[in-house]
Amino acid sequence: MTRFAQGLNAAGVLSAQRIAASLDGIESSVRDAMIYATEGGKGLRAFLVLESARLHGIGPGDAAPAAAAIEAMHAYSLVHDDLPCMDDDDLRRGRATVHRKWDEPTAVLAGDALQTLAFELVVTAGCTDAARLQLVTTLAQASGVRGMVGGQALDIAAETASPPLSLDQIITLQAGKTGALIEWAATVGPRMDEADSGALGHYARALGLAFQIADDILDIEGDAATVGKAVGKDASAGKATFVSLLGLEGAKKRARTLVDDACDVLSPYGTEAETLREAAQFVIARKS
Repeated sequence: MTRFAQGLNAAGVLSAQRIAASLDGIESSVRDAMIYATEGGKGLRAFLVLESARLHGIGPGDAAPAAAAIEAMHAYSLVHDDLPCMDDDDLRRGRATVHRKWDEPTAVLAGDALQTLAFELVVTAGCTDAARLQLVTTLAQASGVRGMVGGQALDIAAETASPPLSLDQIITLQAGKTGALIEWAATVGPRMDEADSGALGHYARALGLAFQIADDILDIEGDAATVGKAVGKDASAGKATFVSLLGLEGAKKRARTLVDDACDVLSPYGTEAETLREAAQFVIARKS
């Protein structure tokens, strides 16, 4: 197993344990749905938190609350994204979506609770008060209307846009919907260290865009059993994507270029950033 694979697995386990531990003593369907929603993910965002922290001399014990926070925030976004009023999906991570396994009210409440849990967790990160305030503020910005929520709103509008969105508009949309949380995760280390986050921010922006292009490619080439969710929905809806605008080979080439850029910008960290370079390669090689 590569160092990246080990780190990814460890990050997923650590963040899931933190989330579960924070819900000890609660007995309700909402609590059960919250746990369910955080299971089975790749743990990439938690990995980015822990790895960026390691590069800045911060151990997993201090960074784990931020890793769990970003996974809770991401899980909330997926629960709400799957609802009938959004994407109306029945399958997520190879299992029934939360609103299908329980019901819509439970899914809404579980998502709401995961979002607030993210902030409950991040305020316990092991850093100075000033750095902790930065983590909270930037997480709110990355997950709110300036970031993920704003990107999701643009994505909904794109479904009926006439003419379809341009390439630049899709890049802006995805920088919010997908990229904002990835960028937050990858810059936790320097924020906790109160250091410059320029290199890791650049890395994360390229990584986030490559991740979304890979998603668009999987929507064409993947199968639901492997991907773990419905595929082909964007194409059938006539929605503009990186693939529809660049072509399949053009999209793959753009993703590879972004990964090369992400790897190159890590040069200030030298060989210590090799695991992050592996993560960038994983983003476009994944099958789910």
